[in-house]
Amino acid sequence: MKMNSEAWKPFVAMVFIDFAFAVVNILLKKVLQEGMNPLVIITYRLSVSCVFLAPIAFFWERNGRPKLTFRILCYLFLSALFGTSLTQYFYLLGIQDTSATFACAFINMVPVVTFIMALPFGLETVNIKCNRGRAKILGTVVCIGGALLLTLYKGKPLFNYSQSEAAAASHMVSAVKQNSAPRNTERWTTGVIALIVGTLFWSSWFLLQSKIGKKYPCQYSSTAIMTFFGAIQSAVLSLSTSQHSSVWILKGNMQILTVVFSGMVGSGLCFVGLSWCVKKKGPVFTASFSPLVQIMAAMIDIPILHEPLHVGR
Repeated sequence: MKMNSEAWKPFVAMVFIDFAFAVVNILLKKVLQEGMNPLVIITYRLSVSCVFLAPIAFFWERNGRPKLTFRILCYLFLSALFGTSLTQYFYLLGIQDTSATFACAFINMVPVVTFIMALPFGLETVNIKCNRGRAKILGTVVCIGGALLLTLYKGKPLFNYSQSEAAAASHMVSAVKQNSAPRNTERWTTGVIALIVGTLFWSSWFLLQSKIGKKYPCQYSSTAIMTFFGAIQSAVLSLSTSQHSSVWILKGNMQILTVVFSGMVGSGLCFVGLSWCVKKKGPVFTASFSPLVQIMAAMIDIPILHEPLHVGR
């Protein structure tokens, strides 16, 4: 019984982590619609995460913490680049220049990309003669097929909206098309490149984390240091792209709630859980739960925020 419960812990942890990520994504969507700067959000949430995790890491892991060498610091700096600052920046840039649905297709490709990248490093093996190997290949094909379906096919809406909502949506779409037609192709290309880079970075983070977990197996300490580096990287990136100090002012309770919750839970406890799951079950197992975030977000989006859902999605 004890062995069975230990085996199920990573599964349960990933479900809770993905639910928390879904809530964070919905909160981020609301504040981005209010006009909050994406890089400011990333900087604040990583700063909150670092402040939240630092005392926990100090007291919880002080007796079993290995020596923090320069090499480990370099790994954690790269982990911050691949897992927090640059990855989130490229994904947000891709969403702005393409669409949220198109970006979701790339996020759902993370398990496949992680699996392919893990093969040369020996972190994953494929034996087509056994059921497990055939299941991995089948899972890869299904994942790619689902991402293509999500991108290329929309279908009819599954829920009926009022005529006023439909008219407003139609008016908004036509206005956007008229205003942005000349630059659509250029922005779409930029968005696709940003999403490809973001997907490669996020997949690389899972592989890098598997190495960090062996050399520095302290999830709270490593996540605290990673978010510290990530906050500095995001702040530098934000200051280099925006010169207005007004973007750093939080406006309203929703923005404060989003920053605090996404920092403490999204970039704090969730990354601790991800690091633990990578250590226990490997990078591909942890990455394979990425599409679950979209499903859980849709379960909240549809009844509460009345987001449209189509057959293809």
